[in-house]
Amino acid sequence: MKKPVILFVSLITALFSQGLCVTVNAADRDGFKPIFNGQDLSGWSGDANFWRVENGAIVAESTEKNPCKSNTFLRWSDGEVDDFELKLEFKIEGSQAANSGIQFRSQVEADGHVVGYQADMDLAGKYLGACYDERGRGMLAARGILQTWNSPKDRKKKKIGDAAQLLKKVKQSGWNEYLIKAAGNELTLSINGEVFSRVSDLDEKNRDLSGVLALQLHSGPPMKVQFRNIRLKRLPLQDRKKIVFVAGKKSHGYFSHEHKAGCILLADALNGSDLPVQTVVYSEGWPKDVTAFDNADTVVCYCDGGARHFLNPHLEEFDHVMNKGVGLVCLHYGVETVIGPEGEHFIKWMGGYFEPNWSVNPHWIANFTTFPDHPICKGVKPFAINDEWYYHMRFAKDMKGVTPILTDLPPRETLTRKDGPHSGNPYVREAVLVRKEKQHVAWAFDRTGGGRGFGFTGGHFHQNWQQDDFRKIVLNAICWSAKMQIPENGVQSPTPTVEQLKKNQDYKPKKGWKFQSPEVKLKSAKQSSLDNNSKNTGKPADNKNVLFSSSVITTKTPGHSVAIDVPIKGAQSLFLVAADGKNGYSCDWANWAEPVLIGPDGKKN
Repeated sequence: MKKPVILFVSLITALFSQGLCVTVNAADRDGFKPIFNGQDLSGWSGDANFWRVENGAIVAESTEKNPCKSNTFLRWSDGEVDDFELKLEFKIEGSQAANSGIQFRSQVEADGHVVGYQADMDLAGKYLGACYDERGRGMLAARGILQTWNSPKDRKKKKIGDAAQLLKKVKQSGWNEYLIKAAGNELTLSINGEVFSRVSDLDEKNRDLSGVLALQLHSGPPMKVQFRNIRLKRLPLQDRKKIVFVAGKKSHGYFSHEHKAGCILLADALNGSDLPVQTVVYSEGWPKDVTAFDNADTVVCYCDGGARHFLNPHLEEFDHVMNKGVGLVCLHYGVETVIGPEGEHFIKWMGGYFEPNWSVNPHWIANFTTFPDHPICKGVKPFAINDEWYYHMRFAKDMKGVTPILTDLPPRETLTRKDGPHSGNPYVREAVLVRKEKQHVAWAFDRTGGGRGFGFTGGHFHQNWQQDDFRKIVLNAICWSAKMQIPENGVQSPTPTVEQLKKNQDYKPKKGWKFQSPEVKLKSAKQSSLDNNSKNTGKPADNKNVLFSSSVITTKTPGHSVAIDVPIKGAQSLFLVAADGKNGYSCDWANWAEPVLIGPDGKKN
């Protein structure tokens, strides 16, 4: 085993001797991870007229023929930064007016200008090592200064070094190492191992605790700025909890499985609360940001599941995250994975999961009238809501560590479909139709080792986030999984408006789309009992009372619908049943669209 190691080291040595850069994706001994691959601008975005990669370095250059008339920025597009340390090497060439900087925890204005904290640098050495607020408060701390900001009019200065002596530590026109550390309110800038400036930013109105990371090329005479070996290490947040939302890719259509819109809505609700939280939302599945989970307190997965679950290919990698005690919340389809190592990991992380040919995914109105004495249930009142409530989960053995949160007995109509991976099986029919066992559609899990998990099978319909108790129980659970103290009345958030719900959608609405309120009247205990009082033997329902059966309806079906025109004289109840289409899709459903009943008294819509 020694020869391959020696050959590998020799290869790296040879590559470096040729002036090439080798990027290793894993963290180094100090926990830093590279966020620039040394080959191209993958994960970065900026004006290609000024930014390029050359000899393993990011190069920004302005010339007489291609002048930089206004500051231009190259933004790290894979993620944002909060509490962190950033290491990179830089070099500036040109006239004494050559100027650049590193923006961090910054914001992007409408014109593309990146504003906020900047680790300043220039060839003349006037600003090198200073902390500046681009388009904001201006100079926050000059080189050799620790400055405390209580407000723009209330700030205190303390000398921590000699500006001239510090400048001598820098190789003019050569490569130097910049280290930026941002921990809560404290910002520290170091060059070549020496602290150059510090800021204690207590100015709540103007400070930023998170934002974008970007490199700057300043306007002015021709200049060339280079950056290489860019490495990031996230630091645990000191006085707040970090909630990492991961939204899956596009899924079902407008207002269904709206992963991105749902994550942003929940993140905004948490950010708007009085709780000490900070959120970040990644979309399109597994984050490209290699540091995404490094300082997370909990991870929320809202995505398609089964074989497509974005965690499946990353079991070992995500297991390291879970072993640090980070929480895990999976919403709706995100609770499903496949049988085998994937399912075993989900049980270990979250206490249960949707197992094909064991669990089912019908649409039905669930009535939640009682709740356990658990922090997740604080402030939650009884409610009823129509959703694709999965049930009959595969839980940890003997329910060890599992606390059911939302429980109801599904109506027998949820099991009229033929048996299939998601539609039904003998085990669930025996449990629900024969033994009348109530089913858990949301649960909390106290993980061995100290972490927490929460599974929530609702969330198919985007409008359901407008129901206050539905939303509150999920917000409570997210905070609980991050080991936060839940307020006595639960996490408070204003009811989203229809316009707010429409934001960030993956799809455009179809013609004639109308908003459907999620409000459903609670059934009494007596009515729920009557609905489930049946002599059903546990076998699939026969077709003797079926009045109409369509072929499979898909997006290729004209109008995406079929008209139903059947006599219903003497009928006491009408049921619209969605059966397994046998076409490989795990979710099948049907809706009444503008139904019309015709009787002796005429039409009734």
